[in-house]
Amino acid sequence: MGYNAMDSRWLHSPGWRLRWTWAEKEVIWSIIGARSTEQGDCSRFEGNIPHSCMKDPKVVDLPLGTPYNMQIANCCRGGLISSYVQDPATASSSFHSSVGASGNNNKTVRLPKNFTIRDPGLGYTCGPAKIVKSTRFRSASGRRTTQVLMTWNVTCTYSSFLARKTSACCVSLSSFYNKTIVNCPNCACGCQNSSCLKKDEPSSASIGSPSKSSFLQAIQCSSHMCPIRVHWHVERNLKKYWLVNVTITNFNYGMNYSDWNLVIQHPQFDNLALTFGSNYRSLTSPSGINDTAMLWGIKHYNDLLREAGPFGQVQSKLQFRKNSSTFTRQEGWTFPRRVYFNGDNCVMPTPDSWREGSSD
Repeated sequence: MGYNAMDSRWLHSPGWRLRWTWAEKEVIWSIIGARSTEQGDCSRFEGNIPHSCMKDPKVVDLPLGTPYNMQIANCCRGGLISSYVQDPATASSSFHSSVGASGNNNKTVRLPKNFTIRDPGLGYTCGPAKIVKSTRFRSASGRRTTQVLMTWNVTCTYSSFLARKTSACCVSLSSFYNKTIVNCPNCACGCQNSSCLKKDEPSSASIGSPSKSSFLQAIQCSSHMCPIRVHWHVERNLKKYWLVNVTITNFNYGMNYSDWNLVIQHPQFDNLALTFGSNYRSLTSPSGINDTAMLWGIKHYNDLLREAGPFGQVQSKLQFRKNSSTFTRQEGWTFPRRVYFNGDNCVMPTPDSWREGSSD
């Protein structure tokens, strides 16, 4: 079973792909809830043929709608794994396999190695398998418990630096009390070139099939060239409250973002009173400081951020209680310190850009 312990990162379509290298000559006799993409050379077997004889099998999840007799719990969602905060029930994925030629006791079984996972791109680095306490299973009647021969854990960590050479999003800022709009930094996610598409004039030939390379070619031309822009606008300043409007705009003609999320850091989240147009959860640090919040779309309302164009935008409003001892409109205090979209750190305007002023 695989668990996604990250608060804000999903494993999106086309889903996870798990690969490892067997220590000896192990084979996968059968598998439920997933499948190996290649069978490999099974010529040494007669009669019953294994599901996979690959030295380094690559296993993928089964799609939605898989027959029940081929399913187990937490399988068969096309490799999609949600973030733990948004949907704990779908933040794990499982499959069951029967392995042969692997030894018959915990002294002869050898741990697999070289684990990799992709979702669908680069970014994850997996450590070695480590033996942990053997997993125990309770029967359906609850009267009997069985224990597996051996259990091991593999931990994979994500790095945006490995995943891509450029940033995936940027942040722009504005307020009702200043005419200046601080746009995303120029070339925040790369600079304009002939492959970008003019606004509202996407070419189906340019977009092509939804592959990683086509996504890069389907970005709307802009000064920042980011697929996603997050705009933070201080909307109103009332006697007891102040309001912020957050707008997420998709500049990618070749991709929509289902189940999007934002993580925002601001010292006033401890005084957040209401949210409109999004779900909210505080991500309080271990030290007890409540300065970070996670926002995500409301199911069947705005949880889908569509591709660039007239519908490629979602909004959320935040209402903060005003703390007279800390609230100020000076030095950009009302703006966020950091913003993450789907787990990726967004490029922020430079600290002095608000004072200098800039417009696109």
